[in-house]
Amino acid sequence: MRKLFPTQTKSPGLSPGTLIHVGQKKSETIKISFMDYNAGGHFSEGEVESIDEITSIADPATVTWVNVAGLHQIEVIESVGQTFGIHPLFLEDFLNTEQRPKMEQYDDYLYMILKMIHWRDDPGEIEAEQMSIVLGKTFVLTFQEQEQDYFNPLRQRIREAKGRIRQQGADYLAYALLDIIVDHYFLILENIGEDIERVEEELVSNANPDILHEIHHLKREMLFLRRSVWPLREVIGSLQRGDAPLFQADTLIYLRDVYEHTIQVIDTVETFRDIISGLLDIYLSSISNKMNEVMKVLTVIATIFIPLTFFTSLYGMNFKFLPELEWRWGYPMLWLVMLTISGGMLFYFKKRDWL
Repeated sequence: MRKLFPTQTKSPGLSPGTLIHVGQKKSETIKISFMDYNAGGHFSEGEVESIDEITSIADPATVTWVNVAGLHQIEVIESVGQTFGIHPLFLEDFLNTEQRPKMEQYDDYLYMILKMIHWRDDPGEIEAEQMSIVLGKTFVLTFQEQEQDYFNPLRQRIREAKGRIRQQGADYLAYALLDIIVDHYFLILENIGEDIERVEEELVSNANPDILHEIHHLKREMLFLRRSVWPLREVIGSLQRGDAPLFQADTLIYLRDVYEHTIQVIDTVETFRDIISGLLDIYLSSISNKMNEVMKVLTVIATIFIPLTFFTSLYGMNFKFLPELEWRWGYPMLWLVMLTISGGMLFYFKKRDWL
């Protein structure tokens, strides 16, 4: 089960900027890949063993995108920071994978920490990965916890020079990355919506403890999703208002579109949370109704046997002189009376729709 309140494992008392990886090790090796392009037709890409190789490739007249997949090798992250002049405090945030999504401007670059999420069909839950983005004047750095294919469509657009990606600067590349991250939230919500519909159908037909477990699981997933998307709204909202000078004026309109998508995600998340809370109420009502049905049956049975118990206890008294004891037809008559009373009560309960 996902931990909603992760524990910080960094030792107290360390000096600020001490680089320690906090979180789960999700890859065995670190992979550094790059893309370098401009509007004049220049394009190159590949993988490097050391970040020092990037310095010979990067050019002020081109846009350089460096992606680092894997965060557990501290010396590699430190080397990236030294090469591009990233403050150690920011590198410390990159290595702490339990960070809250945020954005900060520093000198001639800004950095963003976001949550990249995707859906795992088995066991049917959200898997999150911290995504860190550094935007400079001519470069974009991305830090992933593991190598995934989230940005392959964007890479393909750059390779084939589709759209305006190759005609724009590093700020447009950063926007494109944000757009992909937000679009993944819609995919998650689609899967969660299907699960909610399935649980709702099962709840109507057969409310059982397994359904309660699924409702609880969905509730935790939505809580985690809400904690990821609300800070994301703050980050993109700040960018689209022009608070970050590195984003050009013609890119802000695209950021506004991403901000609107973020608002749609938040509205959907809140709607799903209300629906899930309603499912929990429906479950509790169903269980209560089942209990009421059981109690109604038991009450009817007890009510029918009350007068019968009276007769049996009456003739079970140890008195010598009971007039009916000497009657030849006393026993059959007593049975007749008890059956008549029972049948009359059943008829009355049925007529009142109590059965």
